[in-house]
Amino acid sequence: MYTSHEDIGYDFEDGPREKKTHQPNPNVDGGWAWMIVLSSFVVHILIMGSQMALGVLNIEWLEEFHQSRGLTAWVSSLSMGITLIVGPFIGLFINTCGCRKTAIIGGMLNALGWVLSAYATNVHYLFITFGVAAGFGSGMVYLPAVVMVGQYFQKRRALAQGLSTTGTGFGTFLMTVLLKYLCSEYGWRSAMFIQGAVSLNLCVCGALMRPLAPSETQSKKILKSKGGERDLKLPLSHSTESIKSNGHLNKAEEREDGPVKEEMLSNTPSPESKGKDKVRLGKNMYVLRVLKLVSRFTIRIRKGFWDWYSSYFGAASLFTNRMFVAFIFWALFAYSSFVIPFIHLPEIVKLYNLSEQNDVFPLTSIIAIVHIFGKVILGIVADLPCISVWNVFLLANLSLVISILILPLMDTYASLAAMCALIGFSSGYFSLMPVVTEDLVGIENLANAYGIIICANGISALLGPPFAGWIYDITQKYDFSFYICGLLYMVGMLFLLIQPCIRLKEQPRKKYIEGTHV
Repeated sequence: MYTSHEDIGYDFEDGPREKKTHQPNPNVDGGWAWMIVLSSFVVHILIMGSQMALGVLNIEWLEEFHQSRGLTAWVSSLSMGITLIVGPFIGLFINTCGCRKTAIIGGMLNALGWVLSAYATNVHYLFITFGVAAGFGSGMVYLPAVVMVGQYFQKRRALAQGLSTTGTGFGTFLMTVLLKYLCSEYGWRSAMFIQGAVSLNLCVCGALMRPLAPSETQSKKILKSKGGERDLKLPLSHSTESIKSNGHLNKAEEREDGPVKEEMLSNTPSPESKGKDKVRLGKNMYVLRVLKLVSRFTIRIRKGFWDWYSSYFGAASLFTNRMFVAFIFWALFAYSSFVIPFIHLPEIVKLYNLSEQNDVFPLTSIIAIVHIFGKVILGIVADLPCISVWNVFLLANLSLVISILILPLMDTYASLAAMCALIGFSSGYFSLMPVVTEDLVGIENLANAYGIIICANGISALLGPPFAGWIYDITQKYDFSFYICGLLYMVGMLFLLIQPCIRLKEQPRKKYIEGTHV
């Protein structure tokens, strides 16, 4: 029913026969792989953690610009939504420039967005500088951080993704405390300027994302090719040296060459002409180097664009994988069910007159804390050889749906806290999303495929909370918001359950059939 991640090898060769024989890349699950986890962990702190803490700045913006709550809330919604929605376009950058360069450029763009937002004169200015610029930069760092963890891990992928994504929970606490302190001490403008300087650490995280080194078989091929080139060059150089050491010219030939040598000496260029020739040669070499770099860059762009285009619209399009298409429909409904409790729980607490207890230990903090443990525990369980990642993923989703549907029925702080803890633990399946995506499409298509998934999540996060607020405006109750979102979530799960899980074995089975016919 399910293809375990042990069955999907990390193939870095081109030939179909060689894929079966060579060993996995020695750098996978190696020492530097944990540096990639650390880098991704810091990225989640600085990006997702800061976005979860934007409520602190939202209060400052309301007091500064005196705009409506709905209009001001679009600043943080745009930043969070664009971070995820631009995923498919970031896949093009990754195919062209690689994860490291994409993350470094994104870190600089994100920091620039924070700094420019410090000089905002109105909310519409923040839409461009913070919502679009900082959001796009965050997307350029977030996707490479997830993809690199998937490339560097094979045996403990779920645990590695779980550890790296726990940075979201830690970042929510750290960034909330940091922004509150900076706003109280220096004002919100200076706070955003300082946060822009802190965001430059994203460039350091991107620098740590070095590309995965080639496997032993590839390095041997490279050495053989280089050795062949050297063998071609050696006879020529050896022949000239042998002539110099062992070859003796006849005296008659020397006499015949005498007049020719005298003419050549008489026609030798002057030192001034030699200098001009060197300058011309230097300019020509510089132009050739520039042209060579430009040609290489254009070839890389064409290849990256073609890989990106073919993965979406070509014959081998990701959309021909029906299981992956069902996964996209699930993602359209899933993320809003996790975001809505964060936004509407404080108002629900006020309606139930539980503000005093909630101030002591907020319900949203319970979700965030248990969410950290849920990611790690679900990652450890999913990596067990006797456990299917797919089954863990589905059970966590089912648990989250049930908790969302039951939450409106709770009217005491203890019962609400229990449901929030269940929501936090069940939502730990987010750490399994890259693993499930990789098993569906393969490691070579992970960047483009996961870009589509987080784009669907971004649309869900962007439209889900306003949709819940619109339902409240009509019914004057938040109960129906949770019921409708829970039902939509169940619809998304039906897309996953309708498609038979045996399709996960189609690709390995085709490879086996092709291998038997060779």
